[in-house]
Amino acid sequence: MPAFDPQRWESLWRQLGSTPPPGSFAALERHYGGADRHYHGTQHILACLAHLDRLRDLARHPAQVELALWLHDVIYDTRRQDNEAASAQLAREWLADAGLDRHGDALQALILATCHQAGGLAEDAALVADIDLSILASTPPVYAQYQAAVRREYAWVPEALFNAGRAKVLRQLLDQPQLYQLPSLRQDWEAPARKNLEDELRTLLPA
Repeated sequence: MPAFDPQRWESLWRQLGSTPPPGSFAALERHYGGADRHYHGTQHILACLAHLDRLRDLARHPAQVELALWLHDVIYDTRRQDNEAASAQLAREWLADAGLDRHGDALQALILATCHQAGGLAEDAALVADIDLSILASTPPVYAQYQAAVRREYAWVPEALFNAGRAKVLRQLLDQPQLYQLPSLRQDWEAPARKNLEDELRTLLPA
């Protein structure tokens, strides 16, 4: 089973100028390790961190970007519409507990970038948003696993309703002028991501 590295978590908070809030690492493990986290769980965060390790030179404030990636899905419930906002609020609370209120506005903006509702993001927000969507550019077999995992997270939704809702999400993504904000990532990820989205959309449309 994939697992978080407590030493990395502690080191990150030291980079920000403090120590982790008591119980925060256990809370991360509990949230991301939930039985309902088929995609938005530990493996997703580890994948995001692995991308950041490779792309760290693109970040103006690497520690803030990393904390945003750790926390952007810490609150995730398929029955609610405010997961990103709730995750950003928890991030602000933990920063306040650690005496790091000065990072609160920046962290909130970085986490809310994962709503993927606006282009023209600032550099670090663009990096967070692009890394969050990196799965879309996966090889077809990995993308198929992602598709299946998302469906399991919405197992409570009848198939016809799920397909209609998922198709709407895919169309919204495909209608964006660009999926990825940073040119260097767009060059590698845009074309395969669009193909995966188009292929999935075709499976959801009536024959």
